[in-house]
Amino acid sequence: MDIKEISSNSLSFIGDAVFTLRVREYFVTRKYQSSKSLQKLCNGYNSARGQTKVFNRLNEEGFFTEEELEAYRRGRNHISHIPKNSDLQTYECASGLEAICGYLYLHDRERLECFFEKVFEGGISNE
Repeated sequence: MDIKEISSNSLSFIGDAVFTLRVREYFVTRKYQSSKSLQKLCNGYNSARGQTKVFNRLNEEGFFTEEELEAYRRGRNHISHIPKNSDLQTYECASGLEAICGYLYLHDRERLECFFEKVFEGGISNE
């Protein structure tokens, strides 16, 4: 499968699902059981604001490769609507991060694992 043949919208769509699942898995495997606390913890990562914080932190650390940043730019530039609980810049950044996640899921699962290790490095840092 040629990753460049996959639309940026599809990369973000898959990345959103993978990111959401991995965040939920992270907190459930750490024995959080209350639905209310799980929802609050997961929203710290799965919201546009949370995903933007993750992207900015990893980007400042120089974590992303040029190919991953290209996926980010593709995902960021393909915005069809803006949810009312976010601004354009935050939503674009979050969509870009989801595109990176989708790209890694389809292209390099080993790198995807490194990505999530970095996402959760230091524990609950996105609250």
